[in-house]
Amino acid sequence: MKFSKIEVDGAYEITLEKKGDERGFFARGYCEDEMRDHGISFHMIQANIGFNKFQNTLRGLHYQIGSHAEKKLVKCVKGSIYDVVVDLRPNSSTYGHWAGRKLTADNHAMLFIPEGCAHGYQTLADNSEISYMVSAHYEPKAERGILWNDPAFNIKWKYSEDIILSDKDKNWPAFTS
Repeated sequence: MKFSKIEVDGAYEITLEKKGDERGFFARGYCEDEMRDHGISFHMIQANIGFNKFQNTLRGLHYQIGSHAEKKLVKCVKGSIYDVVVDLRPNSSTYGHWAGRKLTADNHAMLFIPEGCAHGYQTLADNSEISYMVSAHYEPKAERGILWNDPAFNIKWKYSEDIILSDKDKNWPAFTS
């Protein structure tokens, strides 16, 4: 696994080190020891799958608070997404910053999202599917969100017209520090 720091402190784009031949390739998709070697403490306790029928579906920006705050490792297993992390940690050197990466079934890239950050993604192709591991169980009472197009962050989504959103995601509040 290759770890590349991105614009949010503690967040990484992770790519595979493929060992291949005429049959295809083999690669490690997760290793707790390698994560720890890069200063990432991540113990997975839940794995989730998200399927989206249509291109331009946007999910987010979500996070959990308190003892249910989550770290996430996100991978696109079918199609293509634009994955975004927003730093909401007041004591972070990148507080208020965001980063986005294109994750596809073909590039096999992953995004590690530290706790205290909001997460969202936009599908770039129909029938896109993600798989992600989390460090905490989902707790509805701890769930929070911020508006996907909050001017406080000015996120540059890949598509800005005809976005498909849930009612919940349309109605998250604007961010207040």
